[in-house]
Amino acid sequence: MSQEKLSPIEIIKEKSDGLRGTLKESLADNYTGTIRPDDEALIKFHGMYAQDDRDRREERAAKKLERLFSFMIRLRIPGGLISSSQWKAIHDISEEHGTGVLKITTRQTIQLHGLIKNELRTTIQEFLISKLDSIAACGDVNRNVICSAHPQVSPLFKEIHAYADKISTLLLPKTQAYYEIWIDGDKVYERSAEEDPLYKKTYLPRKFKVAIAIPPTNDIDVFANDLGLIAIVKDGVLKGFNLSIGGGMGATHGNADTYPRLGTIIGFLDSEEKIMKAAYEIVTIQRDFGNRSDRKLSRLKYTLDRMGVDNFIKELEKRTGFPLLPAEEFKFTERTDRFGWLENDKNEWFYTLFVEHGVIKPYQKSFLHEVALLNICDYRFTCNQNLILGSISKENKTRIEQLIQKYKVEEQDSNLRKNSMACVALPTCSLALAESQRYLPHLVTKIESILKKHNIENDAISIRMTGCPNGCARPYLAEIGLVGTALGQYNLRLGGDSLGERLNLPYKEHLNESEILLELDILLEQYVEENKEGDTFGDYIYKKFYTS
Repeated sequence: MSQEKLSPIEIIKEKSDGLRGTLKESLADNYTGTIRPDDEALIKFHGMYAQDDRDRREERAAKKLERLFSFMIRLRIPGGLISSSQWKAIHDISEEHGTGVLKITTRQTIQLHGLIKNELRTTIQEFLISKLDSIAACGDVNRNVICSAHPQVSPLFKEIHAYADKISTLLLPKTQAYYEIWIDGDKVYERSAEEDPLYKKTYLPRKFKVAIAIPPTNDIDVFANDLGLIAIVKDGVLKGFNLSIGGGMGATHGNADTYPRLGTIIGFLDSEEKIMKAAYEIVTIQRDFGNRSDRKLSRLKYTLDRMGVDNFIKELEKRTGFPLLPAEEFKFTERTDRFGWLENDKNEWFYTLFVEHGVIKPYQKSFLHEVALLNICDYRFTCNQNLILGSISKENKTRIEQLIQKYKVEEQDSNLRKNSMACVALPTCSLALAESQRYLPHLVTKIESILKKHNIENDAISIRMTGCPNGCARPYLAEIGLVGTALGQYNLRLGGDSLGERLNLPYKEHLNESEILLELDILLEQYVEENKEGDTFGDYIYKKFYTS
């Protein structure tokens, strides 16, 4: 592609000197709380976003003050597993340098908001002391590799889960800019040692996401990812993985060329060596064939649809040097997290705590901190934005149960609420058109009343909301999807299945709260009266409105 056709971000990456840009100079600019425009693109590769409080823009503009700038930092935690000491470090850092609020993301990690510029280096250094980093947690690279979260799903969980870290390490950028800028302040070693055969100078056209599913659970929404690995276990042995490619949730309002897409299963691989090689080469195909002129059309899903699945497979097999095998059979039977206490095959106990939309409430944070001080368990984040305390002995289970009682963390939440997800949206996300995380809990309360009215308050209907069409909370895979179009207005999408294997479809656009509630009231009443086959709500709606 010629230089003239490259998007502005491509030019910034190419001239960035290995993602360094002028970040050092930006950090030294004491006259502003933000960084230089080009550096806003580069800092994402270091796991951070430059943000401002949109709630206070008008107030500060009236006072002729610059916007209230801050930064969000997202950690790279492959598979979402950390130790008690690492949780304690995250807790302490959030209290000292952030707003105190911890957010579990839909990609199985933690992010902190409200960090001011002159404390970024100290924050990152303190994370590194606890062996935590934010390298490649954002940006046009492979991001946090996710994996089914609960060890109870398979006796081979540990073996399969280990692939998250292996793939994350394989696909890390080679540049030492992160350590140079945030840790040492000087060159770590000669630039020639940084040659990156995977990402080269311009990295990927857009972000890349990898997920590992362990049937029967699809808690990670494997088909929403650029690359999905589905573990195939037979007779107690991991035989390999099915490969799914081209999943992605993002779209743009009013642009028919953009769309959410489920991943396509292209085959099976039967060894770790082949899996790692295939993962690497799928990234190189996206690097070489992805759209670098229009970022709205640059994800792997568009590359795949433009090339065609058969041509993509041919290119992959040429690069790997081995053929894909026919896909193996598998079955998903669940997508939700397994709440409360459960025991695995090794007599270890796990406790799943419901964290609404990933925002850890103050009393939950106090509970989790006191548990961490005991140093008797690990911490596991789920892609449904919840948290698992794990690897607990029978003796230590009692100690944690006492703390559960002390902090009263076992709320009696409805199945609808436990099946709800929301992105951050306002006030910090620059892309948000509408509320999401702050609003969905209130909307769920009103929908709960409708469910109770129709005597289906125990139904586990999935509902997901985002403040824009980018799809961070995967609303296109919900039975009820709400996608923000403007303040107080949402597109209502219906008919997704309960297992993450079918996209929902547009139902009505630009609805306000009253209109949303009215539509759902009518549809839920029809569901109760007409559902003679025992379908889930999503299946009922799909059959009624979207099939002939």
